[in-house]
Amino acid sequence: MSQSTSCMTCDSRPDRPFCDMPADALTEFDEIKSIAYYPRRAVLFGEGRPVRGIYILCDGRAKISIGSESGKRLTLRIAGPGEVLGLGAVLSNTPYEVTAEVLDDSQVAFVRRKDLVKFLREHSMVCMQIVHMLSQDLHGAYERVRNIGTIRPRRPRLFGRPRVVFS
Repeated sequence: MSQSTSCMTCDSRPDRPFCDMPADALTEFDEIKSIAYYPRRAVLFGEGRPVRGIYILCDGRAKISIGSESGKRLTLRIAGPGEVLGLGAVLSNTPYEVTAEVLDDSQVAFVRRKDLVKFLREHSMVCMQIVHMLSQDLHGAYERVRNIGTIRPRRPRLFGRPRVVFS
């Protein structure tokens, strides 16, 4: 688990798109974020709950899920270190669309919505990184829907009936 509480001294920062920002922005970002440790299975935020801010996984993984009409939870994806969670809800100022639950003991950075919006207004380069990240998320969602649409459901074979093969 990463032990750094400052983004400036984090060894993983250059490998993470959101975290790799100019030094002046990074210094300011350090001032508006808080770091917390979450135990395995802790819920960062829940679907339909009022938006508070974004969560950035410093380490560990989080399951991103959504409720179905039948009441079951559907896992959309597994988020990894460096990923920003809750960004769409924060920027649209709407309730969280999904639930995020950590799968490992994790160090997580949190930034309140009002602080993030002010920060992005002052740092256009970081704002463009956010636009790029949201675009990638959207394309990933398109790809998942495309994959779901190409999966053919398996029909159960009836036992006792011979399969007829034409050649």
